[in-house]
Amino acid sequence: MSEQTNRYHTSGKEKEVNLPSIFERYRKEVDNELRSIFVDYHLPLYDMMRYHLGWIDENGRHIEGTAGKALRPILCLLACEAAGEHFHKALPSAAAIELVHNFSLIHDDIQDNDTERRHRPTVWSMWGIPQAINAGDGMRAIADLAILRLEDRGVPQKKQQRAQRLLDESCLRMIEGQYLDLSFEGQFNISVNDYLEMIDRKTAALMSCALQTGAIIGTDNESVIERLREFGKNIGLAFQIRDDVIGIWGDQDKTGKPLASDIHRKKKSLPVVYALQTARGTAREEISNIYKKSGITKQEADRALDILNEVQARAHSERMAEEYRNSALTELEKIKTSRWARAHLEEVAYFLVERAF
Repeated sequence: MSEQTNRYHTSGKEKEVNLPSIFERYRKEVDNELRSIFVDYHLPLYDMMRYHLGWIDENGRHIEGTAGKALRPILCLLACEAAGEHFHKALPSAAAIELVHNFSLIHDDIQDNDTERRHRPTVWSMWGIPQAINAGDGMRAIADLAILRLEDRGVPQKKQQRAQRLLDESCLRMIEGQYLDLSFEGQFNISVNDYLEMIDRKTAALMSCALQTGAIIGTDNESVIERLREFGKNIGLAFQIRDDVIGIWGDQDKTGKPLASDIHRKKKSLPVVYALQTARGTAREEISNIYKKSGITKQEADRALDILNEVQARAHSERMAEEYRNSALTELEKIKTSRWARAHLEEVAYFLVERAF
């Protein structure tokens, strides 16, 4: 294990985990590529997209900063370098993947009735649902146009087509995952395996796409491409499970959300699914009845939290996230790559499981 990854290990105590250093290498490049894509788009429709991406305020005024961690495009660029090519070559694909991710967020906010994202009003809550749908659909179309810029980077046509097909297939799997997630809302017989199948689509598909696309652009070695695809799938599953833990037990100072936030939202995240599957007697009936209510009081949320703690749902979820991370690292061990790239991929894998935000 590298020194960079070893610093994440503690004796089971909560720890401060910052963004991996590799984010600094790529973040500005990703943002510049995204901004250059929007140069020729001038309708107010595109200002809604710029607002969502964190570039302007609701009045169209420029603001400093960027939205989100840009995890997926950064993984794409890192995979490209790990496979042996300069990351600049993969920037159009990285930008396209980030646009697909953000298209999904705009639509998810509508479907989940969320009025705030990243401490700002969501697009639909500012401009209404019909126009937010247009903004999301437009962003998805721009993603397909963005990936065509691979030609300007000297990427062979065959690889361009493969990257385009992979992005479309991954987007479809992500939508399938969202469908399954929404379908779970009225169900109480969901198994952990059902849940894992859902997040394999909703979250891991695009994460896997990012690593695989970078590898496709970076090498012709199919073994490397496949290993990085599997690495991406496993860290995608670990990422979502960690999100589930943060959504219930996260520190409000870091997340901006109160304790048990996802319980109040009645999200059937992994800890809740695990409790529904393992709780016995009145405990299972209690948590089911709480989730059947139109609204959850603080007292009811506290009781649901007690039940999760009784069945050790947090510990179980954290173990699962660690297992998927370890599976990702096993795939990484099979890849011949530079010590530099391996260390950064390891660092990202540990960050995703240990982060508090």
